[in-house]
Amino acid sequence: MNLKEEYQHVFEKAKAIYMDRAGRIASSESKIKALLLQVRQKFAELMDTPLVAGARGQLEIFVRMLNAHVRGSYPSLSNRSLGLLVLGLFYFALPLDMVPDFIPFVGYVDDLSVLLGIYKSLQTDIDKFLRWEQENKKPDFEL
Repeated sequence: MNLKEEYQHVFEKAKAIYMDRAGRIASSESKIKALLLQVRQKFAELMDTPLVAGARGQLEIFVRMLNAHVRGSYPSLSNRSLGLLVLGLFYFALPLDMVPDFIPFVGYVDDLSVLLGIYKSLQTDIDKFLRWEQENKKPDFEL
């Protein structure tokens, strides 16, 4: 199995295990806000970790998309996209996932695999959001 296939495998496994929880979070504005707070806190703790710093751009886009959705300023987010965004951020914020984060280096590789898989799955939606953001000149948050 090559590296790309391994990333895809981790992403699919995370979807199978955590998508129901992500769906419950996605259905509640207060739960999304709590998740966004957890993501900010975890990123602040790990911002000096090279792997996490490398995913900053993707994390920021995910957070901005969710913030715009919660505020109602970006109504174009589908339920599928919302669920996957929540899944990615939930998995990132979860300390004890498939590979616990306390394991040096490897503990973050699975988190980043899931984020990368979701980013690729939502590329069209992300491009659409970034165009909308440019046209409206309203970045909704950065980490």
